[in-house]
Amino acid sequence: MRRRKRRRLNWRNIIGLLLFIILIAGGIYGFTVYQSFNKAVATMHEPLEGKQQNKEIQQEALTKKEPFSVLMLGVDEREGDSGRSDTMIVLAVNPTNQSIKMLSIPRDTRTEIVGKGTEDKINHAYAFGGVSMAVDTTEKFLDIPIDYYVKINMEGFKDIVDTVGGIDMENEFAFTVDGVEFPAGKIHLSGEEALLYIRMRYDDPNGDFGRQERQRQVIQAVIKEGASLSSLSKAPEIFQAIGSNVKTNFTFEEMMEIQKNYKEAGRNIEQLTLQSEGKMIDEIYYGLVTIAEQMRIQDELKSQLEIDIEH
Repeated sequence: MRRRKRRRLNWRNIIGLLLFIILIAGGIYGFTVYQSFNKAVATMHEPLEGKQQNKEIQQEALTKKEPFSVLMLGVDEREGDSGRSDTMIVLAVNPTNQSIKMLSIPRDTRTEIVGKGTEDKINHAYAFGGVSMAVDTTEKFLDIPIDYYVKINMEGFKDIVDTVGGIDMENEFAFTVDGVEFPAGKIHLSGEEALLYIRMRYDDPNGDFGRQERQRQVIQAVIKEGASLSSLSKAPEIFQAIGSNVKTNFTFEEMMEIQKNYKEAGRNIEQLTLQSEGKMIDEIYYGLVTIAEQMRIQDELKSQLEIDIEH
C-alpha cells in the first residue's frame, strides 16, 4: 500500500514539475515576444519633423478615447531613388461609433504641395519633402489634422511576407508581371511575388484604384497571417522584419492604449472613394478633383473625427 501511494505521489510531483516548466517556458517566451515587440517599436519610432507635440497630451487623448487620424504611406524606395508615396491611405478612427473610415487618395491627384509652392501629383510631396511634406499636403487637401503616420517601405515589404511564410490571396483575374504568372482564383504568394502583385497597374481594368485595392488586401493578409497561431513562434522574427521596414510616430505606450481602447473600431471599416477625372496637363496625366467632391470628402472625415464643419 505504501509503495503504491509513494508512486502516485511521485507522478504528481513529476506532472507538477512538468507543468511548472511549461509555465516558466511560456512566460519566458511571452517575455521574449514582449521584448521583441518593444524593441521593434523603438526601431520604428520616428517623430514627425516640425510637428513635435506633447506626447503626454497626445497619449491622454487616447486614454480618453478621443478620435484620431492616421496617414499610411506605402513608399516605393529603391536603391538610388528617394521614392514616392505610391499608396496614401487616411484612417479616421472614432471609438464612440466604433468605426474607421478609410480613404485611399489616388497617387495622381493634383493638389497644392505645401512647402513647395506648386501644384503637382499628391504622391510627389513625399519625394520633395519626405513624411513631413506628405503630411502637410494631406492636411491641406483634406482640411483635417493628421495625428499620426505609418510609413511602409514596399521594397522591404517582401521580407515581412516571407517571415510569416507567405500569404494566400483571392486573385480576381489572371495577369503576368515580369514573367511571373498570377492565375485567377486562390493563390499563395512569396514576398517577391507579393511585391509584383501589388505593383501591377497597367493591366488592371480599374487602373490605380485596382492597384490600391490589391495593396490593401495584401496588407490585410499579412496582418491576418502574422496574428495566426501558426505564426506565434515566428513573432520575434516578424517584429524584426516590421521594425526594419516600418517607420511611425506612434510610441509603444500609444500603441498599447489603442489596443485597449479602440480595438472594437477595427471591426467596422468603411471605405471612402474620392472621385476624380483624368486629364493631361502639359503632357502629364493628373486626377482632377472638383471643389464639391473635395468638400464632400472633407465633411465625411470631419464628422468622423468630431470636428466642427464650417462652410
